[in-house]
Amino acid sequence: MKTAYKNFFSYLTKLSVLLVIASQSLALSGCGNTGTEGESRELTEADIPLKRDRVTRLFWQDREEDSLKWADLAKGEEEWYLDAQKIPDFPKLDGEKQDLVQMQILDGKLLVGVRDNDDGKFQSGWVAIDTGVIEEPHGDHSDWTYEFDPKIQVSRLNKDQGNPAHLYSYDGNYYLANDSKNGFTRLLPNEFKTQDPGTFHSGGGNHITMAAADNKVCYSTWIDGGGPNKGRVDVVDLSKPNDTSLAYTFHLPTGVIHGATVNSGRVFFAPADGICWTEADTDLTKTPDSMKVHHISLGKDKETDKPLRTGSFVNHRNWIIFTTGTTDSSALCLLNAESSEPAVIKVPIEVADGLSLVTPKVIQSSTGKRYAFVFQDRKEGEGIEKLTIIDIDPDGDRNFSDAIVSKTIEVGPSKIEGHHGHHSICFTPDGKYACLTNPGDGSIWVLSLYNLEILAKLQAGGTPSAITNIGGMDFH
Repeated sequence: MKTAYKNFFSYLTKLSVLLVIASQSLALSGCGNTGTEGESRELTEADIPLKRDRVTRLFWQDREEDSLKWADLAKGEEEWYLDAQKIPDFPKLDGEKQDLVQMQILDGKLLVGVRDNDDGKFQSGWVAIDTGVIEEPHGDHSDWTYEFDPKIQVSRLNKDQGNPAHLYSYDGNYYLANDSKNGFTRLLPNEFKTQDPGTFHSGGGNHITMAAADNKVCYSTWIDGGGPNKGRVDVVDLSKPNDTSLAYTFHLPTGVIHGATVNSGRVFFAPADGICWTEADTDLTKTPDSMKVHHISLGKDKETDKPLRTGSFVNHRNWIIFTTGTTDSSALCLLNAESSEPAVIKVPIEVADGLSLVTPKVIQSSTGKRYAFVFQDRKEGEGIEKLTIIDIDPDGDRNFSDAIVSKTIEVGPSKIEGHHGHHSICFTPDGKYACLTNPGDGSIWVLSLYNLEILAKLQAGGTPSAITNIGGMDFH
C-alpha cells in the first residue's frame, strides 16, 4: 500500500484523466493499438482502474501475533477492500507472557495498554501511535485528511509501569490504570512528544476502574471483595501532585468493583450487587461521612440466585447503558443519569445456554436511529454466536424507556482466552457502517447501519479481536 497520500479519490481521478490523455496521444500516433495495423482505439471503462473510496482507517488487535494491525477500509462500486498491514517498529511482545489490553483514540493518537502475567515484573506499559489521520470539524460534519501511514510515537514498556488493564478517556485525557502500583497515569495526546509524558496519581488498587469528572477529580476503585479495601473508592484531586492528591476515601456497600463512569454530574459504579452512584464532588467539599451513596438493585439471577451485576458501562447522551444476567436473566439495561431518582430499564434478550452478553456499543446512525449492539459470545459448548441489535429510541424522542430488540444475526466464531478473543465492533463517523471482528475465523465484516444487513465478509487473517477506527470519507 502506498504511503504519504492525502486523497485517494483525487489520486484515482487524476490517474484516470492521465490514462485518457495517454490513450488519445497513442491514438493520434498510431501506437498502442490493439486492432490491425494502422488502427487505434480510445480507452473504454474496462481499461480504467476501478474507483475505490476510502471509508475509514481500522486498527485491531491480532491475538495470533500479539500485535496491532491496521488497514484502510475501501469501497468500490460493488466490492469492499481491506489490506491488513503491520505497524512498523511495533514492539515485539511475548505471546506467552504479554497481552494487549484496552485501547482508545483521542486527537488522532491511539493509546494501547500492555499487560504481563507476572504482576508487571516482566514488561508492561503502553504504546502510543500516531494514526496519521487529521480531523477538521465543520459543525455538522468533519473533513478527514489521511496524512501518512500509522507510526509509533512513543513506547513505554518496562518493569515500572504497573501492569495496566483498564484504559479510559474523559474530557480529552487518557486514564491508564497502573494496577500493581495502586494508582493511575493521566496522559494528554499532545504529551507523547515530551520526554516524560503523563502524570501518576496514587488511588485505586489491584484491578482498577476509574471515573474522572471535569478534569478536576478522579474516582479510582479497588477490586477487593473482602477485608479493609472491600468496596473502597479513592477520590483523587487531579490538580495536586501525587504525594498530596488523595483527597479522601469512601466505601460502597459491596466490593468487587469492576466498572465506573461519569454522566450528568454523577459517578456510577459496578460492584458485586447492582449499581451504586453518588454526586460528583468536583469542588472536593465532601468528606467520607458526608458522602451519600445510592444503591440500585438489578434483581437476582434466575440461574444462580445471586444479585445481578454488570462489569462496565457505556454512555450515550444522558443515559448509561450496560448488560447484565445469564441465560433467561440476560438483559440490556438503560439508566437516565439526569433523573432525580435514577431507575433501570431492562430490555430482555433471549440468550441460549453457553452464550453470554458482552459490553454494548452504541451509535446514532446516519438515519437518526440509535442502536445498541450486543454480542452473545460463547462461554462454553458449541452454540452459534450472535449479535443482537437493540433500537434504543424507536419513537425518536430521546427517552429510551421504549427500547426494543430490533434484530439478532448470527456471526462468526470468537476465540476466547480469559478476557481476550471476544467479538468487537466499531462505527464510521458518518454513522453509515459498522465493522465487526470474528476472532475465530480471521474475518472482519462490514454491516450497513441503514438496513442492518451484512455488506461484506473480508479476510484479515490472524485472530482479529478488539477493533477501533478513525476517519471517514476523505472527500465530499
